[in-house]
Amino acid sequence: MGNYNFNLDISKFNTIIILNSLNKQTNSIMNSIQHANRDLMRGINRSVILNVIKTHGPISRADIAHMTGLSPATVTSITGLLIDEDLIFEKATGDSSGGRPPILLALNPQGGFVIGIKLMELHAVAALTDLNATVLEKATIQMPNKELDSVIDELVLLVEDLIRKSTIPKKRLFGVGIGLAGVIDSVNGILRKSPFFGWKDVPLGDRLHSRLKVPIFLDNDVNTLTLGEKWLDSGVHTDNYVVITVGRGIGMGIVINGQIYRGKGGGAGEFGHLVVNQDGPICNCGKRGCLESYLGDQALLMRAREEVSSSIQDIDDLIQIAGDGNSAAIHLFNWAGNLLGQEIANLVNLFDPKLIIISGEGVRMGDPFFFSMREAVQNNSVPELFENTEIRINTWGDDVWARGAASLVIGELFNSPIQKEDRTGTNQ
Repeated sequence: MGNYNFNLDISKFNTIIILNSLNKQTNSIMNSIQHANRDLMRGINRSVILNVIKTHGPISRADIAHMTGLSPATVTSITGLLIDEDLIFEKATGDSSGGRPPILLALNPQGGFVIGIKLMELHAVAALTDLNATVLEKATIQMPNKELDSVIDELVLLVEDLIRKSTIPKKRLFGVGIGLAGVIDSVNGILRKSPFFGWKDVPLGDRLHSRLKVPIFLDNDVNTLTLGEKWLDSGVHTDNYVVITVGRGIGMGIVINGQIYRGKGGGAGEFGHLVVNQDGPICNCGKRGCLESYLGDQALLMRAREEVSSSIQDIDDLIQIAGDGNSAAIHLFNWAGNLLGQEIANLVNLFDPKLIIISGEGVRMGDPFFFSMREAVQNNSVPELFENTEIRINTWGDDVWARGAASLVIGELFNSPIQKEDRTGTNQ
């Protein structure tokens, strides 16, 4: 046999193996990226179509394609999936322009259900709603014990009682939204600071999820009310608006480009803690002269007992006296409305919102308060900014807070993947 001399270059051989391995990894990564991109686009298209059906339905598939710019095939595919999920349904046929009458699609309000809870210092109000935020069942529970485990036990009982009363299958419950005062990390479901309960850094979302086994969404109560404005009967059709709540405290929710603005840690919107007089009365937050230390219910009552009558028991007493024509009570409401209006004017000059909504229990203070407020907003705003800003005074009911909390869950259903925050734990 001949002598064969194999001069194998080991370094080149190893390089070939490494390159082949890298090519396989690269192909795998590219395939994953392409798959992820397809899933993302499908999720975005799904959200677009679902929102069009909610806003403009009943609507035909052809009109959806025309309004969205999506292909008829994409619309047909995604609406088929939405029908399978029971989120939409085929309704009566529409008018024909000569051919076969189109089949119309509409949102199915009964395609799922949500529960919203407003957690307050001594009690909680809950509402079970459909996907139109229509209240189907309501419940209130007293919570004199502020100990964390006790409150969680009561909230679990509240949710379970609503499910039992409504007779809906628990698997049709899309989630529970909870609104409460304080600084909330809504992404992770953590209550950073509660002014009423004294809790700090409580993983309330995880604690409730472990008991209820449904998605839990947590946010500041004014933020939930602000989000709820998109889903309540009147409906907000602008992407830039502010909600101000007046009552025990003074709060604010901010929507910019259709998204709630929460700040870096969930504390944005503490409108009541703008300092209007650094030598003013001490506020609950520890500072002096906050807006809330003048206009919160307790602050107004203290002033009313000094300036109107020492026998006044609550805000309703003051409202009644003003309604009877008492000049001192009317003057107090005029003064309070003027102060609020001055600070709202600062918001107009700062944010240039399309709409300002006034809500909360304090809306019952009526004309003496709101006439002065509107006048002060106009007098203290930049004219070019104020002239296109609408101020709306909302009517008030006990279940509005709970419906707002329910909107946390409803909003997740209609948000596109690029709008949804990177939620961990309970809210995946």
